Amino acid sequence: MKNKLGVADYGMDVWDGGLPNLEMRLETLKSLGLNGTEMLKAATELQALDNASLYHRMGMDFLSCSVTNNVELNMKLASAFGKEYVWFSIGQVTRDVPMDTYIRRANNFVEAAKRYNIKAALHNHLGCRIEQQDELELFMEQVPGAMLVLDIAHLHAAGGDCIRTIQKYHDRLATVHFKDIFYKDLNVSLETWWERLRFCEVGGGNAGFDCEAVAKELVDQKYDKWILIEHDTHLNEPAVDLKVSADRLREWFK
Repeated sequence: MKNKLGVADYGMDVWDGGLPNLEMRLETLKSLGLNGTEMLKAATELQALDNASLYHRMGMDFLSCSVTNNVELNMKLASAFGKEYVWFSIGQVTRDVPMDTYIRRANNFVEAAKRYNIKAALHNHLGCRIEQQDELELFMEQVPGAMLVLDIAHLHAAGGDCIRTIQKYHDRLATVHFKDIFYKDLNVSLETWWERLRFCEVGGGNAGFDCEAVAKELVDQKYDKWILIEHDTHLNEPAVDLKVSADRLREWFK
């Protein structure tokens, strides 16, 4: 597999009740043949340095930085560690935020990131300002400096088109989150999406979501960056679900 394979480990945090020990987590991921995580997490710059050293010693890696409540420090650390992007952090992201306000703030964030020779990346998400396909395309048009952390399951669940999105923005992808969709109650609206569905291991869904077709399109577009597994909800020990997805993704991206 030429693409690096890692995890966006939100679901692991939920299962564990947080991140009690980074080395234990990295040992688990390494045992599955994974290359690292999306975020280097830390509370301070000193802890970030120590954690980055641990990744390096273990032969693992990360894509970006997440330091508690310090947006500019995230930029500085991502730049110092030679990373490509940080997530947008521009205040409220709920659906009641005016689109023009969100876009204005995003363009300002892009300019700030440029000062550190890094880029800013949008993570599309249910319940957030950028949820629907038309919203995503409007944002990418009006924030031309933005990259995209494409979450294929969130976009599909919102009625979006993952194949079209990859075709249109393949050269602006920062990374891609892979997971499947399991509908719990289709009578529940997207406004309370967590009651409507849960996200799960690839192949474990019931939504008819063709993750393999998404992978094929990425291969066709010669996407060569990280692929990230993210299971927001684990019903088993995370390593069990992660191995299922990892095995499928290795087959698709071989």
